[in-house]
Amino acid sequence: MDRLNAKTLASLVILLLAMGAVIFGVAGSLAYWQAWLFLLIYFFLSLCVSIDLMRRDRALLERRMRGGPFAEKEPVQRLIMTIISLWFIGLLSVPALDHRFDWSHMSVPAVLGGDVLVVAGFVGIWRVFRENTFSAATVDVVHDQIVISTGPYAIVRHPMYAAALVLLTGVPIALGSWWGLAMTIVILPILMWRLLHEEAVLAERLSGYAAYQGSVRWRLVPLVW
Repeated sequence: MDRLNAKTLASLVILLLAMGAVIFGVAGSLAYWQAWLFLLIYFFLSLCVSIDLMRRDRALLERRMRGGPFAEKEPVQRLIMTIISLWFIGLLSVPALDHRFDWSHMSVPAVLGGDVLVVAGFVGIWRVFRENTFSAATVDVVHDQIVISTGPYAIVRHPMYAAALVLLTGVPIALGSWWGLAMTIVILPILMWRLLHEEAVLAERLSGYAAYQGSVRWRLVPLVW
């Protein structure tokens, strides 16, 4: 196994352990079947997407591995990603608190519906990776980058964010928490801030992006925004 593949797999395991530590630590119990199912689905799909990139697009895999606040070149994006990182801990913690203190009750079909949203979000992200080898984890323009206007990019300008929003909406539901959905609402203005700043960077540095903005009207959700 080469270094990139080993780093990718190690990162997935560390992420899974960290997510599990937050969820079960805050919940105060391992008797939380919704969390076990969610973590299994999340890890399995993350592994599938990673293996696909290992085989098909190693350059994209390497770009995706360089993410997080410290990887961003723009100060604004470093701030945004710091907020998002802290928010993600909250996204896992609120449902765990809900489970611990029994704040809300969710039916099994509803929980499974949340898992379906998580799966749909992952499929959307995988589709973006298939279409756009330049879909890095940071806001930047690399040498020889071109504008992608096909596939999901013909529908909205930021299909990665759209798919991520579906996934993140599914997380609290998959964890059995109606209260956790409030965290999805909280992150919307932050995602919009990141998206708008990213568009400004791309319009300035990526040839043809301004024309693409004119041809594809919707940024995130068709007929809405």
